[in-house]
Amino acid sequence: MSNLILVRHGQSEWNLENRFTGWVDVDLSKNGIKEAEKSGELINSLNLEIDLYFTSYLKRAIKTLEIIIDILKKNPRIIKAWELNERHYGELTGMNKDEMKEKLNEIQIKKIRRSWDIAPPPMKDDDENNPRNNLIFNNIPIDKIPNTESLKDTYNRVIPYYEEKVKQHLQKNKNILISAHGNSLRALSKKIFKISNKKISELEIPTGNPLVINFDRNLEISNYKYLDKNRKNNIIVNE
Repeated sequence: MSNLILVRHGQSEWNLENRFTGWVDVDLSKNGIKEAEKSGELINSLNLEIDLYFTSYLKRAIKTLEIIIDILKKNPRIIKAWELNERHYGELTGMNKDEMKEKLNEIQIKKIRRSWDIAPPPMKDDDENNPRNNLIFNNIPIDKIPNTESLKDTYNRVIPYYEEKVKQHLQKNKNILISAHGNSLRALSKKIFKISNKKISELEIPTGNPLVINFDRNLEISNYKYLDKNRKNNIIVNE
């Protein structure tokens, strides 16, 4: 039996400002730090030995994991993978919802935000938020750095990484913690819970609330739950 703990990072500064963040490397808000601390306390209460820790290249996910690890009183090697980065929001990056409504109509907004395979308009090369201009992404092949992504695009980088780097450890009955992002975790949840392309639009991952998934020896789900019952969202399974 193995366990996979998925944690969306605590509230970020741009979450607080209701802005599309994507690959921009923003920090946690004060509330986000508290959410990360709460996550650590909840995970610690499981008395579960965690074998491997994964996160993205972005500081809001890294810092969330570091806070959790500090509470767990561990000193593990953290495995960072750009494939676990948030979805790239193209030219919507940095916009808040009001700005987006001025730029696009309501129908188009809904399609971009919640559809499976529609991406926002691409980010321009000279945009100050373009990840190609950020040194933390220097070791990523330039052709792998997107200018925009749909959830399907995000899925197509998250799932191969999961299959190659994570799943093998679950098969060996290891316990794994992944600190990542709303859309990278939605992509992973789509795979694990076998959620349809249509139903995935209904899945929302709360910040700073660990989701624990228990697997049997055949890597079939035997149980799953959010640790903070007051902030849980519904998981859509086998739709």
